[in-house]
Amino acid sequence: MDPAKSAILFFDVLNGYFHGGENPMSEVKRRMVDNAVRLMKAGRAASVPIFFAKVNHRSDGATSAQLRTDTDNALKPWPNGVVTETRARVSGDDESSDPIPELEPQPGDYFIPKYRWNAFFQTALDLSLRSREIDTVIISGGSSEIGLTATIFGGRDLDYNMIVVRDACASFHNQRAHDTLMELVFPRMSRVRTTDQVISMISGATESDRLTKTQLTDSHNR
Repeated sequence: MDPAKSAILFFDVLNGYFHGGENPMSEVKRRMVDNAVRLMKAGRAASVPIFFAKVNHRSDGATSAQLRTDTDNALKPWPNGVVTETRARVSGDDESSDPIPELEPQPGDYFIPKYRWNAFFQTALDLSLRSREIDTVIISGGSSEIGLTATIFGGRDLDYNMIVVRDACASFHNQRAHDTLMELVFPRMSRVRTTDQVISMISGATESDRLTKTQLTDSHNR
């Protein structure tokens, strides 16, 4: 990978999903956040641009859609088969839609408001990436089987090289869904790597670039 043509995309790693309510962060979320933080720090050290895809729905639900499905997002069947309106845990009207402070969002980062699962759908994400001639997207976040999947399919269909950071992504509903995606689905359209492997890719590419520049300088001086 070439860090100069790569970006890190954190998908829905937001206050409302990780620090909302009275319940402490689950162990699954904590492990994911710890790895996402390591990924963020490696990216910033290599000057890889950071993107945050963030839910931006109106608090009154006017930009949301309640579709007819068998279950809700937690795979719980609707009572008597009747779809009931659910209140979003994240709203663009307050701090619930802000990236979590652990990821140290900076003014120079890219903040991509979105209204549907696919972070490329009717957002500025594709335009922002192409403006910087980025062709590789490293993605972290959750939930694996919901918005993450939609975004990975969307990136693939726009011809981006996708790198899915397996242990910096998570399902908050079903571990089996996460494992199936990482083992049987995502390898067909992306590279699936651990946080350690992606950090090695970033640092290795950065070191290779440094050595190349040193060799060119030495050659010029001679």
